[in-house]
Amino acid sequence: MEKSFSESYKSAGVDITAGYKSVELMKNDIKRTATGGEVSGIGGFGGLFMPDLTGYKEPVLVSGTDGVGTKLKIAILMDKHDTIGIDCVAMCVNDIICCGAKPLVFLDYIACGKNIPEKIAAIVKGVCDGCVMAGASLIGGETAEHPGMMPEDEYDLAGYCTGVVDKSKIIDNTTMREGDIIIALPSSGVHSNGFSLVRKVFGIDDISLDELTKIRDDLGGKSLGETLLEPTRIYVKPVLKLLEKVHVKGISHITGGGFYENIPRSVPDGLCAEIDKAALKIPAIFGLIQRTGNIPERDMFNTYNMGVGMSVVVPEDEAQTALRVLRESGEEAYIIGKIIKGEDKIIIK
Repeated sequence: MEKSFSESYKSAGVDITAGYKSVELMKNDIKRTATGGEVSGIGGFGGLFMPDLTGYKEPVLVSGTDGVGTKLKIAILMDKHDTIGIDCVAMCVNDIICCGAKPLVFLDYIACGKNIPEKIAAIVKGVCDGCVMAGASLIGGETAEHPGMMPEDEYDLAGYCTGVVDKSKIIDNTTMREGDIIIALPSSGVHSNGFSLVRKVFGIDDISLDELTKIRDDLGGKSLGETLLEPTRIYVKPVLKLLEKVHVKGISHITGGGFYENIPRSVPDGLCAEIDKAALKIPAIFGLIQRTGNIPERDMFNTYNMGVGMSVVVPEDEAQTALRVLRESGEEAYIIGKIIKGEDKIIIK
């Protein structure tokens, strides 16, 4: 590749050599994600991976893809790019774990106005951190320079993951019954959804860096920027451990659309998730968003996770075991409701 250079392409805004430098800077981070199934290194036209399917009777591949959305605006304003990749991984792997799937491989896609190798390497470092947390191997990706389509300092980030689950162990909500218990796995804050509303409420597009980085008592001694940029939590390993010990009947990843959109996705017809609002441990940032934007409570629960990044439904007689397993895995899990008969799918009271 040392002979690959186009002065004409560079004059048009695309520096091929910057891409090579980016790859060189990220190589050591990518190595950290290796899980043993890699057949090829980065740089080829496709990422090759040979999964260990020992113990699987009928392996089913489960795939997911997502981006980070306008949370990227906060990272760009803060000029902090080494955690946003965790969000990208989380949005994908947290989705497929809802089926019971163990993540195997991950790929990322970065589109940027200008390839600044150190910035790209910082973004990919975050992706690698997320892959390590999820137990997935980063086997490939793409960085595309788009001069003229986006400003030089901006970028977009998306990811794709594939995992595997035995067909007989796919989460099946048809086993859900009245009296089952709903358990919350706490979020770290806003995660990666609802940032268009966040930006409107706080005037992020016009806010000064000083205001964004000012320490605030109402946010527990953190700045607004630091609080909003807190990475999305990755629930893969605690949930996989839970699946080994308890009959899990439903899992919901609480993303855009909040409680009202996501919890019903794991509840079958004829049943309803009854959420005890008083039981919820809601981080301060949500109260600040609601007060500053004068947002109705219903809209808050229909936009944000409100402190619950993931919910799981288990039988009542296994609830305490589930709490113990999750807490032993580092989750401050707690009960937020139960399954009742009804056609509304979810009630928050």
